[in-house]
Amino acid sequence: MTSRNQFSQCGKTAKSKKEEQDKVDQQTKQALKHDQFVDTTNHGLEWASENRRSVIVTSAIVLAAILVVVAGALIYNSRAGQASTAFGAAMQAYQTPLATPGQPVPPGVKTYASVAERAKAANDLFTGVADKYGMTPDGKVSRYFAGLTYMEAGQNGPAESTLKQVADGWNGDLAALAKLSLAQLYRQTNRDSQAVELYNELTSKPTTTVPAGLAQLQLAELYENQGKPELAKKIYAQLKDKDAKGAAGALAAQKLNPAPTGPAGQ
Repeated sequence: MTSRNQFSQCGKTAKSKKEEQDKVDQQTKQALKHDQFVDTTNHGLEWASENRRSVIVTSAIVLAAILVVVAGALIYNSRAGQASTAFGAAMQAYQTPLATPGQPVPPGVKTYASVAERAKAANDLFTGVADKYGMTPDGKVSRYFAGLTYMEAGQNGPAESTLKQVADGWNGDLAALAKLSLAQLYRQTNRDSQAVELYNELTSKPTTTVPAGLAQLQLAELYENQGKPELAKKIYAQLKDKDAKGAAGALAAQKLNPAPTGPAGQ
């Protein structure tokens, strides 16, 4: 009985020592973790203290960069709003109605006596927007309309240089419109070969603003004006088959089968 009690007492003693040892080990681990955290923090503080000037300079540079970006965005948005307003005024002038001398006009309604006169007035406005706000979307579109109004005013030289500038731009849709207008200018100035080249380019590289069908219809019309109906009919036939349900195909079909005129066609 005594032996059993002694054995039991020894077991309790061993268990107690193990628990004490585990407690010491846990406290040691916590102390080590704490020391590591303290060491890491102290190291960071020491580094920041030693590199205080570098940290301040870097933070200042980052802050300055953020301020520049924010200020640039605010300035751009402001200029874009101004450009939009100026472009709207130019478009209003471009859409002003025409009235022949002596024609009754409602009170307060502005009119122009001819297309050329209206084009010149609108051109001054479009050119001003393009020159002042050329980096904004409305400024870029204004450059295109400046080319158009130069054409309408009969100023072929400035029209060509302005439209070429737009045609060489990065905006594909706007460039395509400029090329289409350039082709028309070439036709008006007896440079059909250059117009044909542009129409073929627009056909091979269609855009949202100038689909391939539109360029082909213009090319066919050019051939008709040149007295080359066979080439025109070939284009119309291709368009009719290729774009049977589209607007270009419908126009091509009408060109191939024009409605009869006169009493029989009424």
